[in-house]
Amino acid sequence: MNNSPFYKLEIFVPEEVVDVVLAALADARAGEIGLYDHCAAVSEVQTSWHALAGATPAVGEPGQLYSGVEFKIEVNCREEFLADAIMSVREVHPYEEPVINVYPLANDRYGGTV
Repeated sequence: MNNSPFYKLEIFVPEEVVDVVLAALADARAGEIGLYDHCAAVSEVQTSWHALAGATPAVGEPGQLYSGVEFKIEVNCREEFLADAIMSVREVHPYEEPVINVYPLANDRYGGTV
């Protein structure tokens, strides 16, 4: 059973909205660790998808396999701010189906395990 109040958000975004999403996360109090805020990791990743008929992808074309560069944002979030953080990302994310993975963590306030 997880007794930790922390979760990790993993969000995939196009480069042009990295700073917008980071700001939305910070405004929702994601990325707070101890006496620090705006804590996040951003890495370049190679991604791919195939938009099915009826989709309106922000990048690529329906019916064609897309492969390209995106950026992965990773940020810790306390459970009490999790719903607001996810909603804030959805409001600024350009994709119709943004990928927002949520992982429970076993961290306590200071980075140890509970």
